[in-house]
Amino acid sequence: MIEEVRLRDGTDAFVLPLQRTDRATLAAEFETLSPESRRRRFLAPVMHLSDDMLQHLVDDVDGVDHVALVLCVETSPGTYDPVALARMVRYDDAPDAADLAVTVKDEWQGRGVATVLLEVLVRSRPEGVRRIVTDVLKSNPASLGMLHRLGPTTVEDLGQGVCGVVVELEPLADGHADGVRRPGSVPVRTVGTPTLLRDPAHRHALRTRDQVCPWFG
Repeated sequence: MIEEVRLRDGTDAFVLPLQRTDRATLAAEFETLSPESRRRRFLAPVMHLSDDMLQHLVDDVDGVDHVALVLCVETSPGTYDPVALARMVRYDDAPDAADLAVTVKDEWQGRGVATVLLEVLVRSRPEGVRRIVTDVLKSNPASLGMLHRLGPTTVEDLGQGVCGVVVELEPLADGHADGVRRPGSVPVRTVGTPTLLRDPAHRHALRTRDQVCPWFG
């Protein structure tokens, strides 16, 4: 899947799935992010992507429970570079909910990149996902605003400068409440409010521990 999009300043771009061959590129691009951009996404200082993190961030992307999309632009004639990455990762014990992350390279922030990329990601989200459950720094109003635009949103102050956010996703244009539906598939059943969604400490661990961290963005 490759989708052509246009940023609000008129820049043409395209969105495509993250590939396993992108592992080295992802590690290198992370090094170009400012310390603040890294902190906002991991909610903690992260200097480098470890091998365990790259395993999850690249190798574990399956397009079913873990969807990751890259937005690329032509930075010079004939040269296309990634400027943003967004991912949605289903919670194992809450199959109708997913974590969400977006990273935009510093020099491309404020140009509507995240908005455009998320529009594609929400349409391509894991099947059965109806809610986003994530944590955001209170000092990151841009991300909070971005989440509010995705659907009805509940924000809870978790303390220590962190907000817990739940977004109820709107049904897709085809009437389905979930993402791309495979032939013969069965809708994912809502399982109530699992422990994961009530436990901010566990969600924070998902973001910061190498072995399970689902966040480049």
